[in-house]
Amino acid sequence: MKRTGTANAPLHGGHCPPWLFDHMKTLSGAIIEAIIIEYGTKEVLRRFADPVWFQSFGSVLGFDWHSSGLTTVVLGAFKEAWNQRSGEYGLFVAGGKGKASRRTPEEIDQAGSDHGLSLDCKRLVYSSRLAAKVDSGLVQDGYQLYHHVFLFDKDGAWTVVQQGMHQSEPVARRYHWLSLTLDRFTETPHQGIAGQPEPHVLDLTAKPNLPVQQASVELAQRPQDALLALRTLVESQDGARHLTMPEYHNVPRPGYFNKILYKIYDAQPQDYEALTALPGVGASTLRALAMVSEVVYGTPLAFQDPVRYAFAHGGKDGTPFPVRRPDYEATIASLERAIQTARLGDLDKMKAFRRLSHAAGT
Repeated sequence: MKRTGTANAPLHGGHCPPWLFDHMKTLSGAIIEAIIIEYGTKEVLRRFADPVWFQSFGSVLGFDWHSSGLTTVVLGAFKEAWNQRSGEYGLFVAGGKGKASRRTPEEIDQAGSDHGLSLDCKRLVYSSRLAAKVDSGLVQDGYQLYHHVFLFDKDGAWTVVQQGMHQSEPVARRYHWLSLTLDRFTETPHQGIAGQPEPHVLDLTAKPNLPVQQASVELAQRPQDALLALRTLVESQDGARHLTMPEYHNVPRPGYFNKILYKIYDAQPQDYEALTALPGVGASTLRALAMVSEVVYGTPLAFQDPVRYAFAHGGKDGTPFPVRRPDYEATIASLERAIQTARLGDLDKMKAFRRLSHAAGT
């Protein structure tokens, strides 16, 4: 079953020790290599799209299990580890934190060129950009994206793991996408879930807001001379309607708003995805269109956070215990030996790991 998903994590100071980062690179690469040998690249994408598995992955690598840095450091370590193996296994990693996230389109194109991939790289770039735009424009939860990683395989399947920082609280939220379960970018598109709900979240991808999407498209296709910049949010609680007057004014400047409305009208978007994908159409424009469509068409807005759900080697900050280097290095050595023998056709050690995982689950 497809679920909408995020993960909340507190911001922590400090940095990852170089020796631990090097170990994380080695172990993360070995683990993903083992998964591909056993199950293939699609399974790797599925696992990265699961925030619970991803948190476990970071914990196994020895990072803080409840720190926002787990996302950036784990994916940074894995990307460095995987660069030399991507062509061999047909799994590629693009993007990262801050400036690295903006290089995602370039890195997708580069992977396609370097490895002679028969992929529609333009479509992959579009998917990467639209996933970021949905989580910054359609899911209006108060988090500003600063990290975006795009993983894809030689067949064109992909996963997005991106993270945003709260605008006023020291907490981050992680968003996971998976193309294998994606029906529409603008309808409950995320995969997996973990986090704490926020008040007054406008999730325009939620099913109750699909009529608002259609009304927004119809509104955008009509000639625009002016639209009211409404501030009143209408929420429904237990069948009753309540007015909420927020302190913030999340509506674009009138001059810019008029300009973008004419631009939208000229483009004549045929559906909500096309409207969302238009350059210059951001969170405030989409919110204003949704609110005006409520007044014009009587399509009530639904306010709900997409959140639905609220240690192997220790952690770098000593929680639940300090990282034990000998244990960590023994794990790396054992897994690398299993991978090496599997490459030579001897799957006994890999089967032993499988039996061990089954036993641990009983």
